[in-house]
Amino acid sequence: MHRSPILASGLALGLLPFAALGADALADALNDYPTEARAEYVFGCMATNGQSQEALRRCSCSIDAIAGILSYEDYVAAETVLRMRQGGGERAAMFRGGTPVTMRILGDLRRAQAEAEMICFG
Repeated sequence: MHRSPILASGLALGLLPFAALGADALADALNDYPTEARAEYVFGCMATNGQSQEALRRCSCSIDAIAGILSYEDYVAAETVLRMRQGGGERAAMFRGGTPVTMRILGDLRRAQAEAEMICFG
């Protein structure tokens, strides 16, 4: 994978505050998604893309790419909106309505998914 110098320098600058904290803090900052959440994503992705070793590799790549773009907190917020939209009743209708907040949350997730698809499936 080839990164642009601007992206690489931006990443390096973003990680500077963690340099003083040590390797453990840096690892935590880069990997804030619990293993269970990553596994759940990969299982769902493989259900859609096939139960093959290639699908496992691509789906694992996809969640790693998404995790590099969205914080886990933002990922959970977007997944919550999507799940609430699937339900019935008045509460689900509030999420299906498309408030500016829910549209932003879902837009961020969709952009991360699109980038992950280009990187891992393209």
